Amino acid sequence: MIRRDFSERDIHMALDGELPADERVAYETWLDSNPEMKAKSVRYTADRTALRVAFAVVLDEPVPARLRKAVLGETPPMRVAARRSRWWLAAAAAAVLAVGGLGGYFAGIDHLGQEDQAEDQLAEQAIAAHVIYAAEQRHAVEVPASDRDHLQTWLSNRVGLKLVAPDLTANGFQLVGGRLLPAGQGKAAMLLYQDDKGERISLFVTAESSENAKGTYASVEDGPQAVYWLDKGYGCAVVGSLPHERLADVAKSAYTQLVNGLAG
Repeated sequence: MIRRDFSERDIHMALDGELPADERVAYETWLDSNPEMKAKSVRYTADRTALRVAFAVVLDEPVPARLRKAVLGETPPMRVAARRSRWWLAAAAAAVLAVGGLGGYFAGIDHLGQEDQAEDQLAEQAIAAHVIYAAEQRHAVEVPASDRDHLQTWLSNRVGLKLVAPDLTANGFQLVGGRLLPAGQGKAAMLLYQDDKGERISLFVTAESSENAKGTYASVEDGPQAVYWLDKGYGCAVVGSLPHERLADVAKSAYTQLVNGLAG
């Protein structure tokens, strides 16, 4: 087995598939013995997935002619710099805020209602947020389940609708807590749940005035999927990596309780 000192650089090499195969066992052992580096590996993996989700729609597109010219030095320097700055600003915003405004990465859509941009954006934001925060152990939520009343009041006031944290005990999930997130021009509440095996699902809720719609979005690969609906003036997506039927059952339970909470 290869023995050498590993560093943060090796984490990036492993994520990019560039770590030599004969160093893999030693690298995994090093990660296991360094909790801080292992946490970084988990975070970098989540960030990488979120970026792929956000930019999947354009990853396979041909490089625009103006960008090819810029790389080849056929564009005046000042214009190249300006374009490059705006591109990285947009990329950073998408990565940090996890607002999937690019659309179109999903496959296997099961729509009941008309497809529109609001539905696309809701599902993409929900999945991107889940990918980032469900993997976190210490900072997954801002307010823990132990302060449930404050959590519900705080998120209700910030999002702009009466929000209850659904009780999903019958579905095998306990509330971990919640956090506030950006969502387009507004805000979203994210509630995180976990079962006794450590499997996590999340609810992503926004104030939404679109027409009624519901459906399922699944990523191209075997990643998490979102069961979503827009109804009663809000939008909600339940996200997880559960089998579709089980996730749909959880979504139905959450939907019923959220609607009852709004009426209460």
